[in-house]
Amino acid sequence: MTEAAIDIEKETGSAITPELVAEHGLTTDEYDRLLEIIGREPSVTELGIFSVMWSEHCSYKSSRFWLKKLPTTGPQVICGPGENAGVVDLGDGDAAIFKMESHNHPSYIEPYQGAATGVGGIMRDVFTMGARPIANMNALRFGSPDHPKTRHLVSGVVAGIGGYGNCIGVPTVGGETNFDARYNGNILVNAMCVGLAKTDNIFYSAAKGVGLPVVYVGSKTGRDGIHGATMASAEFDDDTDEKRPTVQVGDPFTEKLLVEACLELMATDMIIAIQDMGAAGLTSSSVEMADKGGVGFNLDLDKVPQREANMTAYEMMLSESQERMLMVLRPGTEQAAEEIFRKWDLDFAIVGETTDSGRLIVSHSSEGGVVADLPVAKLADSAPVYERPWVKTTPPETLDPKDVKTPDSLLGALAQMMGSPHLCSRRWIWEQYDHMVMADTVARPGGDAAMVRVHGTNKGLAISCDVTPRYTQADPYEGGKQAVTECWRNLTATGAKPLAITDCLNFGNPERPEIMGQFVGAIEGMAEAISALDFPVVSGNVSLYNETQGEAIPPTPAIGGIGLIDDVAKRANIALTGSGDRLIVIGANKGHLGQSIYLDVIAEDAKGAPPRVNLADEIKAGNMVRSLIHAGKVRAVHDVSDGGLLVAIAEMALAGGTGAHLNVYEGDLPAHAFWFGEDQGRYVLAVPMQNVDSILDQARALALPALKVGRTGGDKLSIEESGGIALSELREAHEGWLPNYMEIS
Repeated sequence: MTEAAIDIEKETGSAITPELVAEHGLTTDEYDRLLEIIGREPSVTELGIFSVMWSEHCSYKSSRFWLKKLPTTGPQVICGPGENAGVVDLGDGDAAIFKMESHNHPSYIEPYQGAATGVGGIMRDVFTMGARPIANMNALRFGSPDHPKTRHLVSGVVAGIGGYGNCIGVPTVGGETNFDARYNGNILVNAMCVGLAKTDNIFYSAAKGVGLPVVYVGSKTGRDGIHGATMASAEFDDDTDEKRPTVQVGDPFTEKLLVEACLELMATDMIIAIQDMGAAGLTSSSVEMADKGGVGFNLDLDKVPQREANMTAYEMMLSESQERMLMVLRPGTEQAAEEIFRKWDLDFAIVGETTDSGRLIVSHSSEGGVVADLPVAKLADSAPVYERPWVKTTPPETLDPKDVKTPDSLLGALAQMMGSPHLCSRRWIWEQYDHMVMADTVARPGGDAAMVRVHGTNKGLAISCDVTPRYTQADPYEGGKQAVTECWRNLTATGAKPLAITDCLNFGNPERPEIMGQFVGAIEGMAEAISALDFPVVSGNVSLYNETQGEAIPPTPAIGGIGLIDDVAKRANIALTGSGDRLIVIGANKGHLGQSIYLDVIAEDAKGAPPRVNLADEIKAGNMVRSLIHAGKVRAVHDVSDGGLLVAIAEMALAGGTGAHLNVYEGDLPAHAFWFGEDQGRYVLAVPMQNVDSILDQARALALPALKVGRTGGDKLSIEESGGIALSELREAHEGWLPNYMEIS
């Protein structure tokens, strides 16, 4: 088929101007590249199509070069990056399908809908591939509590996540929430979803074959979300509030119907290819499906279901209205497929067909016929790949713990830290989420990792989200390595074998060499940990330009991971129960206070290098702890992370309502460095007395430090002869801050 003639004047009323090109986020060089590809001036619809396909959000033009350094394969991986979500083999014909994505910019502009549609979008990525969603998680970063917008943003984001997930009936089982002034101008909302499918019934997006019907299903198309992908690829400025119309509006009840209709259709043999209409809507879904299948698409926009009058081709192609899917069906199955979607009260329309042209040809009768005629392969793969200049981050000097302020009281410092925004209970948040719906949740929020039963089996999927932005800010390489390792450690602490990760890489403006240096450093650190831990990344998202008026967020490479345990009855949790168990710390205690919570809350002076990660010791300690859990030799397990050893023990005590009597530290470190240092690779074990010696012997044989630090019992935490602090007092401090903050008028 030859390229169709397009009358730009007729379609837009004016020719393409440099100002119009700039408004679409394209540079002069990129527009020249576009002209070279199509050999003429584009129509305004074609300009819009190229602008979204070449946006940072869709093309990964600043990150693609470095993302190739991340390990993505392994015997457990069925499908790595490149599809809607990653797929991992769970054995017995079961597969986990999962992904994490950002909805940062929309959530800052309109927190409820931004967060809600983030949840809806990530679930569509999962059920598009044939999986029933079984668990949601999220990683949230807000600004300083005293910033005038923070409380409003927290309230709206949490309500949006709960409102969508609760309505659709998928449990939100965990996540993490941080407060930091460096997110004042750009909050982060990263949503993760995990689903279950059978390995012989996974669906992909490649539209292979010619003359096949292209089918639109779900909700009608409106004007919401137009240029959402472009907006997500630019930093904020004084005109941020004017971008509110680019935020999508979600309907969880429609999405629930869409889930059931799609899964019903997937039980048949009608689908050849399927794709969620996510970022860039009908444009990206049609281009990606055609490109992967090596075909062309002819689309007739007259047949697209519309909820608003007089929509233009430009609006329909760029709309990011929610709860929509694009499918390619086997010829002759259209009527049967339509009956399924009509039964679920959803729109169904044949909007085009696959061709052998290799082109995306879009027509709209009210605009004179063909409004876009573009080469599919160029749309999908010809965006520039930038190896942007970068400057390596110089890490600060390692902090000598002897130079850090000594607290008046160790337990007083503990109470102050546990009641701070950094470490306070997030119960107020997760109690707004239904985490028990579907009846397969076996580990609720509040532990190292959530766990959901693989339905109908004894197997459990452990799920965790992790990153420590203050570490990556100080040293992106160590911070990236630590984020992957912390996720691996949290899964391990439940007894699960870590399988794979998804990532959500949140950074500032990559055109600034120092920001690009943060990205490069984090990728290199992640790659080292992924390789050493056999913990491949199978899906993910990059979110750049997270900054306002030149102020970037801390580099935040969020890691979402899954692990598998063969029998949920063998899982470990963090709760101390009963008296007389011995508390043993596995891993080296060097009193590292650089970038620690103690330093920020007590010394009020966050500085120094972050703790280093020793991957060889991580593997030894993790494998040992997992074997102890499976053998039933430990009563409780908790990894040591934010706040250090004393905070970890306090969290265990509060979780189980059982106190602990701790030994006085008599080593060479300052006591506060021992108790609050954030050295990596450590676990606290609650061990029955009869197992203590064998565990210490096992650690010694592995050359792993192991130290008895106390015993369980009572209703307070005490350090030898100190009066101690009652768990009730500690709980009041720990659980009071967030609800009190959110009640402030």
